[in-house]
Amino acid sequence: MSSITKENYLKALFFLSEKDDEISLSDLGKAMNVSKPTVSDMAKKLEQKGWIIYTKYKPVKITAAGKKAAALVIRKHRLSEMFLSKVMGFGWEEVHEIAEELEHVKSDKFFDRMNEIMGFPPVDPHGSPIPDKDGNMILNDYIPLSEVSNHCKVIFKAIRDGSTELLLFLNRKELSLGIEISVSEIEPYDKSVSVSYGNVEKLQLSHSIALQLLVELV
Repeated sequence: MSSITKENYLKALFFLSEKDDEISLSDLGKAMNVSKPTVSDMAKKLEQKGWIIYTKYKPVKITAAGKKAAALVIRKHRLSEMFLSKVMGFGWEEVHEIAEELEHVKSDKFFDRMNEIMGFPPVDPHGSPIPDKDGNMILNDYIPLSEVSNHCKVIFKAIRDGSTELLLFLNRKELSLGIEISVSEIEPYDKSVSVSYGNVEKLQLSHSIALQLLVELV
């Protein structure tokens, strides 16, 4: 099994563990789009690396060593996304797939130099924190736009789980990170949010979109 495949499993385990410490093989299989026997086979290999705790027929747990290994892959991915956006001029909706390939480059010097050229950015183009060289990640306490109150002001800081379609929608609405947003009204019926920012007045955002926009109160 290639190291690339193992790294992809590690990333999936890392993000699943943020929701629940115990991860079912079914959930891991769904995340990787593979069968349960394939997941079981990989779980044995990951356990041999010391990256997970695995007992047959039971949920797996990612170890501290596994979390660090996963965070270092995520570091490479997010540095790559930022470099593609900040230095090469790619749109934030274009960088993910390219970064999926770059994250498997083995040279630490390559990513250290990339980081230095950019001035050591703390976050990627979507506002997600970039882990340091030891795998540590500073998590921000942003809240979804869907949870704010009427008539408050917030700063748009990050995307929770931005699909390409969502990012293209935000492009069309000229809604980017760092913009101050005024919340005009939250519709009680469907929880849609009316917002104003820049030259835009009372744009109606659906509840599903508001859930994905992470903000900080002004």
